[in-house]
Amino acid sequence: MQLYLIGYRGSGKSTVGRVVAGRLDLPFSDSDDVIEAESGLSIKDIFAQKGEPWFRDLEAKVIAELAADRSERALMRVVALGGGAVLRESTQSILKATGVCIWLSGSDEFLYQRIQSDQATQLRRPNLSQVGGYDEVVELLRKRTPIYERLSDITIAVEGKTPDQVSDEIVGYVNSSVPSSKPTAHEGASNVRTD
Repeated sequence: MQLYLIGYRGSGKSTVGRVVAGRLDLPFSDSDDVIEAESGLSIKDIFAQKGEPWFRDLEAKVIAELAADRSERALMRVVALGGGAVLRESTQSILKATGVCIWLSGSDEFLYQRIQSDQATQLRRPNLSQVGGYDEVVELLRKRTPIYERLSDITIAVEGKTPDQVSDEIVGYVNSSVPSSKPTAHEGASNVRTD
């Protein structure tokens, strides 16, 4: 059972994922970090040198590997997914079969401002359409929102909330609703239901 954080770029999946994993004493993976480690390239360089289809192939492979990891430390894991990771139907099926999808949602204006204020994101992530900028956020969010809605087991609006507040909501949901096969001896995981 994995906890998948889905949502558009800028919604805070990586930051929140690390906080949630720490609070629940679970391993954390960021699919984009794994892709960069496996390829030796930044996401932006992958798009420039190899193209989006190559990136999506590697992304799908990485997500399938994370979903299939059954090592003791990975019986339950928090996984932050790239914004477009949900586009392939095969990946959607894997996510639904192997975990709980938590959608971190925000308005296009809010997400655009978050992206603009994060210099690391601008350096690491490419434009995904010809228009770029705010219009790209509007365009892609319109296309992806129905997928996020369909996949999500819970939706958490992130606007006006700190990463800790968003994490509080996720941890509360996990403790009350998500069965876990993870042993509960570890401090911080003792409230996760095991039925």
